[in-house]
Amino acid sequence: MPKSKDDEALSSRCEPSLVLPSRVKGGGLLLVNTPAGAGSAAIRLGIQRDWMILEVGFANDCDQGLRDEIESLSGQQLLENDTSEVVDAVILWWRDGDGDLVDQLVDSQTYLTENGPIWLLTPKVGRDGHVEASDIQDAAPTAGLSVTSTIPIAKDWIATRIAPRHAGKPAKKK
Repeated sequence: MPKSKDDEALSSRCEPSLVLPSRVKGGGLLLVNTPAGAGSAAIRLGIQRDWMILEVGFANDCDQGLRDEIESLSGQQLLENDTSEVVDAVILWWRDGDGDLVDQLVDSQTYLTENGPIWLLTPKVGRDGHVEASDIQDAAPTAGLSVTSTIPIAKDWIATRIAPRHAGKPAKKK
């Protein structure tokens, strides 16, 4: 089927940005394209309009452009750590030396909706405060969560999606 002008215009504005394990039979990788430009980082995080998002760990080293994109796409200001609102997602800025990651992941779930993601933003390799991937892989299950994907999200930051484990799922039939 030939591409329409709209399809061609969209594909010219897209850039490969996110690789996730696919759920198709046979496994493999699924490459997801997102529109380049304003808001593409927030889109890659799966932020949706009208989401209420809790931000934890904000400091002067955080990426203000990413914060602005998240607020623009959601249409909401990021909520501070002292909120008592139920939130759709948590943005957790975390650096080596910030404390106990397990405790913070547990605390981050307090007001999070049942299936809401925690996006753990950590400095990239070679940046001050870099957190080893193994530390994240160890902390998430201890907090009752699963690491689902990691993507570069800003100049100095990577984002790791951490989501609830669904322990009560029925077993697969053999």
